[in-house]
Amino acid sequence: MNDAEFIDLCAWISDSGLSGQSETATLDGFCQRALDVGLPLARGNVVIDTLHPVYEGRAFVWKRTIRKTSLTEFGRGSVNIQRWENSPYYYLELSGEPLLRRRLTADTEKEFSVFPELRADGLTDYVAITNRFAAEGIVGEMDCVYSSWATDAPMGFSEDDVTDLRRLTPLLALTLKTASLARIAGTLVETYLGRDAGRRVLDGRIARGVADRIEAVLWFSDLRGYTRITDTAAPEEIIPLLNDYADAIISAIHERQGDVLKFMGDGILAIFTGEDRGRACESALAAAASARLHVAALNQRRASANLPNTEMYLGLHIGEVFYGNIGSKDRLDFTVVGPAVNEVSRIASMCASVDQTLLVSSAFASALGDSRSRLVSVGRYALRGVRRPQELYTLDSSADADKA
Repeated sequence: MNDAEFIDLCAWISDSGLSGQSETATLDGFCQRALDVGLPLARGNVVIDTLHPVYEGRAFVWKRTIRKTSLTEFGRGSVNIQRWENSPYYYLELSGEPLLRRRLTADTEKEFSVFPELRADGLTDYVAITNRFAAEGIVGEMDCVYSSWATDAPMGFSEDDVTDLRRLTPLLALTLKTASLARIAGTLVETYLGRDAGRRVLDGRIARGVADRIEAVLWFSDLRGYTRITDTAAPEEIIPLLNDYADAIISAIHERQGDVLKFMGDGILAIFTGEDRGRACESALAAAASARLHVAALNQRRASANLPNTEMYLGLHIGEVFYGNIGSKDRLDFTVVGPAVNEVSRIASMCASVDQTLLVSSAFASALGDSRSRLVSVGRYALRGVRRPQELYTLDSSADADKA
């Protein structure tokens, strides 16, 4: 490519980063434009580590035959170690070299595990490049961008082609890193704050003391006999137990568009919102039924493995809360506060006393409208820290069985 074409391609890469295009869109656009200016690409591959509770990294592959980039996310422990250690990227990591080039021939085919499949696809020349970050630019294990480029041109890449790739990949790597960091930020705030709270923070709602007054259905659940379990179970079993039950309960909340805001040991605080308060209450009840099924299935699996199991105690309430940033100037929490939050936690704590796994407030029962017939009163109780006694309800087991 000539100087004008090179400058135009660099400008496009910069614009891609500034406009917030994804990694797949950036790699797609780069490879297509590189082809248009004479760089004979047949395949492009980019690998970048990430910061994610499940995935270790992401691999992107572009092929000229399909003109589209595919994405593979690989988890911790799922990488084929033998294949990785026999890869050009691993060679570059150990050697510290920035570039590796090989003609794809019968003589070089056995050098790296990926070469036989590249030759089978008719590729003739291969270039792998590592663009490393300075120490201040490392995020988690994301310390570089690996990329590889292959051609099926009979004579392979020209020296000018390789020079162009070497000059272009630092800017491409920076753009891909920018896209990855934006995605990581979204993942982390939603993972640690909750989906809706995370989106609000990313939208700029981070000023201390800024909170919205909203009406919400409040969910507070905890695990029956958790203290007894922690006293008797092996210490190394506690975190897996919490993770198992959190998976079961939170997946049910998310299925019904609820938002989990906080963990307190074995306790979970969540909210359900919507313009139709009755529908929000129905969503919470549906999530409760789904969570009960998930927990029952989990208990079967854990019992078969001779692991401790338990049940969920759940309180549901509806009321006005303040939803936003609360805390010091150095440490903020995006959550809900207000008397209704205290009430729902007290309602949940009554489950053991009245021998019920689900209790809802009278305000919640009233908001259900016609569906209130599914509930039955368990009596009127004084709740600690709540000024007036509350009438509490649970699901009518006979009506619930008929509905099922």
